[in-house]
Amino acid sequence: MAVLLLVVRPWGLPVRAGRRPGRPAGRAGVEHATLSGRRGAGPAGTGREDGVPLRLGRHVVDDDETVVMAIVNRTPDSFYDKGATYAEGAALEAVARAVEEGAGIVDVGGVKAGPGAEVDAAEEIRRTASFVAAVRARHDVVVSVDTWRAEVGRAACLEGAELLNDAWGGHDPRLAEVAAEFGVGLVCTHTGGAAPRTRPHRVAYDDVMADVVARTTAEAERAVALGVPRESVLVDPGHDFGKSTRHSLEATRRLPELVATGWPVLVSLSRKDFVGEALDIAAPADRLVGTLAATSVSAWLGARVFRAHDVAATRQTLDMVASIAGTRPPAVARRGLA
Repeated sequence: MAVLLLVVRPWGLPVRAGRRPGRPAGRAGVEHATLSGRRGAGPAGTGREDGVPLRLGRHVVDDDETVVMAIVNRTPDSFYDKGATYAEGAALEAVARAVEEGAGIVDVGGVKAGPGAEVDAAEEIRRTASFVAAVRARHDVVVSVDTWRAEVGRAACLEGAELLNDAWGGHDPRLAEVAAEFGVGLVCTHTGGAAPRTRPHRVAYDDVMADVVARTTAEAERAVALGVPRESVLVDPGHDFGKSTRHSLEATRRLPELVATGWPVLVSLSRKDFVGEALDIAAPADRLVGTLAATSVSAWLGARVFRAHDVAATRQTLDMVASIAGTRPPAVARRGLA
């Protein structure tokens, strides 16, 4: 989260940077582009202290930073935007806006997460692969592709994707092999074994967070064994996926258990059903306040990457949490001084 300074590296790339109290300003001999604002320590005993930096392609995220991952859906039937970024021109405009608002990662999706019209791999590739190249040509930002299919991941990596967001938790085990082949990052998501594009039905866990930790870390270790760089693997508790609302709420408040594994934690909270059911809000368009509340809690508890539709609001939320934590000074501090 963020002491919000504008730093210019020798090659002229502006980055957002800052540091936690008591930490050195940087690591000797390391020069890299950063993506994010700094995050602060949460309650005692939480957070990941002095871990390995997260590396995504050309970019490095230090262990005390947070990143906003902007959602750009190349789908005609997204649950939230209903196809607003299906057309390439509109999608490119959305990417430009997200980068301007502080996104460090752009996550491109070609298939609606929930039930809907069948989309085969060829169509998913058509929607995503060339778009990855278009984004890479225009912005110095990490490009991620949200897919569970190995063939889609391969096509995206050939066009320059630096992260594969496996939102369906290893359903296609070959996807991790693709990440290893290309040396790109991988998100290992918990779904409880749910099949892609299905809704949970009477799901039961003896201990939902124990299952989250066991499954995601097993997938992460498998990815590393296959050759995915350890510093490029993230874990995601998988809010809503294979879970009831009570499961997702419990996974949120017990997030420190996943953070404590040492794997960087990504959370995808934006306008999801667990937010809607917690507040009795049916329309995803009306779930921003609940989303930002969940974002604040997750940031305080140690999450690193925040997948979001609303980049500016998410970045401001993370910065405010950092200011409360004492790791980011007020942008303006005149009150009581005049």
